[in-house]
Amino acid sequence: LTYYTPEYETKDTDILAAFRVTPQPGVPPEEAGAAVAAESSTGTWTTVWTDGLTSLDRYKGRCYHIEPVAGEEDQYIAYVAYPLDLFEEGSVTNMFTSIVGNVFGFKALRALRLEDLRIPTAYIKTFQGPPHGIQVERDKLNKYGR
Repeated sequence: LTYYTPEYETKDTDILAAFRVTPQPGVPPEEAGAAVAAESSTGTWTTVWTDGLTSLDRYKGRCYHIEPVAGEEDQYIAYVAYPLDLFEEGSVTNMFTSIVGNVFGFKALRALRLEDLRIPTAYIKTFQGPPHGIQVERDKLNKYGR
């Protein structure tokens, strides 16, 4: 599987993440971006017997664009698209664990920071909201009109 796919056109249902990436010396930015996409989705360092049971291409993250950070040497913004099918509905914990849980200790990178995240409406609608209703939450916080 290749995780750097500059020809990929993002979908309205993709979760889009922008990572600031500083690759290790000698690691090209495309490889670093692909490593982030792989490590935060379907990539693994070992052979898994379940790989043959499903199409990993459907679930993989895709680094679709990389651009240098202005004024910063060896820093890049890697844009990664994740398909909604990769995530459990209504679970912020699952989403963040998948996107940032394992990737920050990756050895191909000297530094990594999640800069931005776009969560599509289709995923937002899977969340039920506060368990006691929005009015109770506003009363507790004394915040209204938002």
